[in-house]
Amino acid sequence: MGNERCERVDNITNAALIGHRAVYNNPNTVKDEIFYYIYSILRSPEYRNLFASDLKKSLPCIPKVQNFYGFVEAGRKSTDLHLNHKKVEPYGGILEEVKPRSLEIPLRELYRVAKMEFPRVKGKVGRSTIIYNTWITLPNIPEEAYRYQLGARSAIEWIIDRCQFKTDKASGIVNDPNDWADNPRYIIDLLKRIVTDGHGPRDIAVPQQALGRKIAVKEAL
Repeated sequence: MGNERCERVDNITNAALIGHRAVYNNPNTVKDEIFYYIYSILRSPEYRNLFASDLKKSLPCIPKVQNFYGFVEAGRKSTDLHLNHKKVEPYGGILEEVKPRSLEIPLRELYRVAKMEFPRVKGKVGRSTIIYNTWITLPNIPEEAYRYQLGARSAIEWIIDRCQFKTDKASGIVNDPNDWADNPRYIIDLLKRIVTDGHGPRDIAVPQQALGRKIAVKEAL
């Protein structure tokens, strides 16, 4: 890029900053705190239920609630968790049920993925278990881990869909997720880390709690 310099541009407007400082009577509020607050509010189940109809028709309105700094802190922690998901510890609550005969298979083949899927019991999908491959099954997936969503589906389901062996019919190009890293456990550990993201540390609790009394429920940023 030569001598070109990058310039940071905030998506939080100066008007929004002035408004928040006035509402919360704190001249030291900064734009990053407003960003974390919005991120946390948008993840709140109560917010999604309260504004469900509005969100289908228009851009979201962000209420100003009394517990502003509680949501800021929760948003800060959630953002760090989601941006650094490859660094978090794989969720330890998931078992790895490995078929006995597979123990002699090289690790590269043992953890090789063709297409992960959920088992079906009486025609119903059971999301508490993931069939990783022919040899490995992953039971004990916590249901609350599916609350971490990317668009209309959970991050877990997104990983299951993306991490599968495919050959494009038109071009013949092969997409093999097993080649994405030198570590044979890369995909299974990535899946467990995504579960950690969805399950979340116990101290990221504010978005799951009530919004509390709104100072200006319908006021958008």
